[in-house]
Amino acid sequence: VRLVESGGGLVQAGGSLRLSCEASGLTFSIYAMAWWRQAPGKEREFVAGIRRSAPNTYYADSVKGRFTISRDGAKNMVYLQMNSLKPEDTAVYYCAADLLWPPIEFRTTDYWGQGTQVTVSS
Repeated sequence: VRLVESGGGLVQAGGSLRLSCEASGLTFSIYAMAWWRQAPGKEREFVAGIRRSAPNTYYADSVKGRFTISRDGAKNMVYLQMNSLKPEDTAVYYCAADLLWPPIEFRTTDYWGQGTQVTVSS
C-alpha cells in the first residue's frame, strides 16, 4: 500500500494550497480517507475525513469553513483544498486510509503517507 502526498509548500497567510494524495495497492473504495497534520513538538492531529461513499465529510473545528476534503474514486485520489491559511496551519500533512468512520483515531488508522510540508508565513 502506498499513499503519496504532494502539493505542499510555502504560502503567505491568507493564501491557499491544494494537497493531493494518490493511493495505490489498496481497495480505495472501501476506505474512509483522511488528512492529519503534525506541527513541530506537537502530536499528530486529525484535520479532515471523507467517507468511502462521499460526500460525507468530517472536519476538525480548527479548519471548518476553510478546508475542503474531496476524493476521486476513478483516480484513487484524495484532495485537501486549504483556503485562508494561517501560520498555525504550518505542519507536515499526512494522508491516511481508515476502515472506520469517522477516521479520527490515530491508533486505528490503517495506512499513512510519508507527509508533505506546509509552511504558512505571517
